[in-house]
Amino acid sequence: MTKQKLLLVGLGMVGHRFCERFLEEDQTRTWQLTVLGEELVAPYDRVHLSSIFSGKTPADLELAPASWYQEAGIDLHLGQRAVGIDRERKQVMTSQGQTFSYDHLILATGSSAFVPNMPGTQMKGVFVYRTLDDLAAIQNYSHDCQKALVIGGGLLGLEAAKALYDLGLKTTVMEVADRLMPRQLDDQGAGLLKSSIESLGVQVLTSQKINSIVGVGQVQGLAMQNGEIFPTDMVVISAGIRPRDELARESGLGMGSRGGIRIDANLRTSDPSISAIGECALYEEMIYGLVAPGYKMAEALAQQLCGGNQTFTGADMSTRLKVLGIEVASIGDPFVSGSNIGFWTSWDAGRGFYRKLVYEKAGRKLLGAILVGDTAPYNTSLYQRGAAVDEQPEKHFVTGGLIGNSTLETLICSCENVAKSSIVECIGKGARDVKAVQKGCRAGTGCGSCLSLVKDILNEEMEKLGEEVDRSLCEHFAFSRPELYQLIKSTRIKSFDELIKRYGRTGFGCEICKPTAASIFASLWSEYVLKPDVATLQDTNDRFLANIQKNGTYSVVPRIPAGEITPAKLLVIGRIAEKYELYTKITGGQRIDLFGARLEQLPMIWAELIAAGFESGHAYGKSVRTVKSCVGSTWCRYGVQDSVAMAILIEERYKGIRSPHKIKMAVSGCARECAEAQSKDVGVIATENGWNLYVGGNGGMKPRHADLLAADLDDASLIRFIDRFLIYYIRTADRLMRTSTWIQKLPGGLAHVKKVVLEDAFGIGAEMEEEMASLVASFQCEWKTTLESPDRLKQFRSFINTNEPDDSIQFVRQRGQIAPTPATLPT
Repeated sequence: MTKQKLLLVGLGMVGHRFCERFLEEDQTRTWQLTVLGEELVAPYDRVHLSSIFSGKTPADLELAPASWYQEAGIDLHLGQRAVGIDRERKQVMTSQGQTFSYDHLILATGSSAFVPNMPGTQMKGVFVYRTLDDLAAIQNYSHDCQKALVIGGGLLGLEAAKALYDLGLKTTVMEVADRLMPRQLDDQGAGLLKSSIESLGVQVLTSQKINSIVGVGQVQGLAMQNGEIFPTDMVVISAGIRPRDELARESGLGMGSRGGIRIDANLRTSDPSISAIGECALYEEMIYGLVAPGYKMAEALAQQLCGGNQTFTGADMSTRLKVLGIEVASIGDPFVSGSNIGFWTSWDAGRGFYRKLVYEKAGRKLLGAILVGDTAPYNTSLYQRGAAVDEQPEKHFVTGGLIGNSTLETLICSCENVAKSSIVECIGKGARDVKAVQKGCRAGTGCGSCLSLVKDILNEEMEKLGEEVDRSLCEHFAFSRPELYQLIKSTRIKSFDELIKRYGRTGFGCEICKPTAASIFASLWSEYVLKPDVATLQDTNDRFLANIQKNGTYSVVPRIPAGEITPAKLLVIGRIAEKYELYTKITGGQRIDLFGARLEQLPMIWAELIAAGFESGHAYGKSVRTVKSCVGSTWCRYGVQDSVAMAILIEERYKGIRSPHKIKMAVSGCARECAEAQSKDVGVIATENGWNLYVGGNGGMKPRHADLLAADLDDASLIRFIDRFLIYYIRTADRLMRTSTWIQKLPGGLAHVKKVVLEDAFGIGAEMEEEMASLVASFQCEWKTTLESPDRLKQFRSFINTNEPDDSIQFVRQRGQIAPTPATLPT
């Protein structure tokens, strides 16, 4: 029987997905599939293009080699750009002068970068960000550049900014809209994202009007509508996409008014012999610019051509990604409004988190969500199932994401529509690593945002099977954080370059391993965290020794040991707050926070604080924070010990010590527990005979009561056991793991901790005490050290090309103090 001729024009991610699914569906082999690819290379993962600049190779991004198509019986032609369609003869002509016949034609031509209509876009030094060739051109040109600018602050623009940032260029993002990612984020989420990106040293300018790109022979800057010239050495245009629909337009197919090839639910164009899928296709006036909807189109068409009846009726545009290391997610439609619409928002300014749920008031059906800073709760199942939002919405963020603890029906990979059950089944059939799971059920092969969930499920199932679990920190190191700690300690490595050269797998590191290594270096060697060879490894807040707030300003938190402060020092804080117009707030940790400091003000504020005898409170670091206390036996008639003196001793001893996560402590002077010591990582409660020591507690969204480690301790024993406990935690905990979770996950739990800390069962007690003594002796106030370094002070300015402040930061008056403008307040 003569096979029908099926011709696919376009071999991007969607075209490749069609080939895969078509081979699965075409069991009778009634079609001969021919594929025309415009590029000279086999299809590759465009979603993760920027990873090329952080160690990946083009081969790592390849979806399948050319040999895969040949072995599958697909007639593949690379480097063949289609230039015309003869619908009457059913033929496609290419730029190479060849003609290909078809019985059915599929257009998967994708999209191209949108280039604004303004002078200078063809100038040397102007690039788009779309293909491997584009990246190669950007990388080659960057060698002679110091500054680069991205036009566009959407998904693609921020991905391009990451690529330039990874190249070591001083990067600026310009967006015409009034916020970043305007299609995914509201004002609050976008404001937080902007602040987080700027804290990395990337300048973000919104509401920008550009007249032209200017330069003599090559790019030198952008001419703005206000008459100013913004200097730059390179411009990358990433301001959106336009469907590649010229073939269809010239052949007379039905088109959208703003472009795109019109299709119906069967993926057919106005010509029944031609289908369109992916970013070139227009379904009900919608161009789907994400990979997941394109995959759904490809799968539906493959089934139809092989006798099935699957249709395409639209797709969920939920997305989850990392933008310059900052997690962002959008689910459903977070912008829907109306009298029947309810909203719930939550901020965690200290950790840089923003969460928003949008739901119908009647029935509380979830309609949309936004997550910035922490997308661990991301899961689209609640939205897709039309489930109800809890009366206490924060419960959705405690465990298991937006649907509580995941079930086998939980959708894990929305790109490939893979439920947890499919992953578990794949593991049961022998998959023992993430790549094997990807190959077996395709989970995580789309945008990749679900890979952390996939790995968690893999580890969970392998533990159930009694098999060894891979605890690698990330793709760059085959070691867990505790293992990396021991390697660094035994080899006395003090730089990331040496660490990855000796023990890394490949590449240059990532947003996981770099801050982890920096934390370990600080925990072991207690050196200045902003010295040149480790400064760029630090987490966002550590780079400026301050917590960035939602409007782009910073908080200043001087140390006030045990909450005890003299009237003279109180006056100093008051005078500084008045002088710099700062918002003041007494915290739960018995300190005074000063909010609203501009970046360039930080050194001036800290110079005055240090001159008055204050030190950094390390509120910005994963380190020992505060030691809270009651007034104890000095003033309280119920107190049995001097809790203030003990709290000061503890805070002065452990201040600033870096750890896997923040550490909070408290000392109560009696069993009435006014300092709430049993909700802290380390809690001390006075008894008639000494001190009871509690460990592993925490407050927050999921509070945990601390466990009693030892009772009736004298002062020396108390300090000795805290020394051992903290060092053992620093040595053995995973990154970003609080002491409460660490104890629960340790084999043996609290009993094991008692053996190590109290009984010295492994004979390492003296060694841990010595290690702590070294850290205590080497303490330095990081702000004092910074003020002594003129070079380091240069980074404390809002813009890299001027010392002027950021005029976009505005305040209002609220209850007698400043507050962010209403545009940045939660709704």
